[in-house]
Amino acid sequence: MTDRLQSLTAALLDAARRAGAESADALAVQGAAVSVDIRAGKLEQVERSEELELGLRVLIGGRQACVSVSDTSARTLEDMAQRAVAMAREAPVDPSVGLAEAGQLAHGWDIAALELCDPTGEPAAAALEADARAAEAAALAQAGITQVEASGSYSTRRMHLAASNGFSGGYARSSRSVSAVAFCANADGMERDHAGEARIFQTDLPSATDVGTLAAERALARLGGRKPATGSYPVLFDERIASSLIGHLLSAVNGAAIARGASWLRDALGQQVLPSGLSVIEDPMRRRISGSRPFDGEGLPTARRAIVQDGILTGWTLDLATARKLGMASTANASRGTASPPTPSTSNIDLTPGSFSRADLIGQMGTGLLVTSLIGSAINGTTGDYSRGAAGFWVENGQISHPVNECTIAGNLRDMLLRIIPANDARAHLSTRVPSLLLEGMTLAGT
Repeated sequence: MTDRLQSLTAALLDAARRAGAESADALAVQGAAVSVDIRAGKLEQVERSEELELGLRVLIGGRQACVSVSDTSARTLEDMAQRAVAMAREAPVDPSVGLAEAGQLAHGWDIAALELCDPTGEPAAAALEADARAAEAAALAQAGITQVEASGSYSTRRMHLAASNGFSGGYARSSRSVSAVAFCANADGMERDHAGEARIFQTDLPSATDVGTLAAERALARLGGRKPATGSYPVLFDERIASSLIGHLLSAVNGAAIARGASWLRDALGQQVLPSGLSVIEDPMRRRISGSRPFDGEGLPTARRAIVQDGILTGWTLDLATARKLGMASTANASRGTASPPTPSTSNIDLTPGSFSRADLIGQMGTGLLVTSLIGSAINGTTGDYSRGAAGFWVENGQISHPVNECTIAGNLRDMLLRIIPANDARAHLSTRVPSLLLEGMTLAGT
C-alpha cells in the first residue's frame, strides 16, 4: 500500500510541474478504523471507516496554496494541480515559505526500529466486542455502578510525503484501544468517570477487565462531592491531567506564537521557566510510542532535543517558515495535514520526574486540593493568566478527605510553572510523560 501512496505523490508532483508550480510537496494518507460500542449491556454501534486523502502544496514566487481531494483519478490530479497553481498566483507573498534545501533532508532512517505499526493486522470485530464487554462486566461488578458505556477499537494510518526537492518517505501507524465510562448515583446526584488504554502493539494492551474496574472505582469515588472553601491552597495536579500544564508551556514556545509576538514566554529565551533540575525533553525516536516519527512534515530528520534544560528555556519549536521569520534554524517540528501547510508541533515529551510518589506529595501538601479532572478553560495566551474549572478530592492534614466539585483554580502560568514539584508516577507508555505536579499557593474559588 505504501508503494501506491508513493506513486500518487509522485503523480501529484508531476502534475504540479506541468501546471506551472516552481516547487511543490504532496502528501498521501490512507487510514482504516473499526470500533465497537457497548451501552447498557447491548451492542450499540459497530463502525468501520476507510479513507484516502491527497494533499498538494504548490509554491510560486513566495506564494503558496494547498488543495486536498479524496479522488485518485488522473483527471482529478491534473485539475487539483491547476487549481492549486491558480490559487497560489492570487495568494499574498510570504518570503518565509519554501521547501527545505537538499542538504537539510532526512535520509537513511530505520522505520522498523521505531515499531510504529503492529504486523499482526486488524483484529476481528468480535475481538473488539469482547474487549468492550469485558470492560463493561468488570465495571458493573462494582457495587453502585448503574450503567456503563464501553468501547473497543483499532486503527491503522499510512502516509507518504514527497517533494520536488527530492524528499520521499513514508511510514505506517497502528493502534488498538479499550475504554469504559462508568455511571453511579446516590441521593446527592449522579457521577461518572472513565478509564482507557491504547497501544501500538496489541499484545501490549492491558486487560480490558482492569480498564473497566478502574473506571468504576473512579466514578464511585466521586460520589458526594461538594465545593471546597475559597482561599489560597496547595493544588496537586493528578498525573491524568498534569500534562496540560506542560502543554501550556509547549504552546507558549511554539514558533507560530513567538513569530506573532502572542506568547507569554515571548521574551523568556535563556531565562528560567521551571525549577532548577527540571527539564522538558522532546524525543521523537522512542520505540512503540504513538508520537514517534523519523522525519517531520517537511522531510527534515527528527532528533532528541531539550526545550527546557535544568529549568532554563533553551529554544522554540520551529518549522521552516517560523524559523525563517525568527532568523533561526528549523527544529524539525513541522506537522501538516493534507489541506494545510506545515505548522510547528512537538512529538514525544518528557518532564523530569521527581523523587516523591503521589502519596508522598499528598502527605506534604497538608490541606489543599487534589485535581483529577479539569473543566473548561480560560487561558490568556499572551499574559499566561490561568483559570479553569476543576474537580477532585479535598486533602486534610495530608489525607484525602472527600470528593470536591464545582470549583475554580486560578493563577499565572509563569509563576505556577516556577513552583511545580513533580512526583514519580508518569506512565512509561504515553507519548507525553508528565507526573503528578504539586503547586503551592493557588487561588481556589468554591463556597
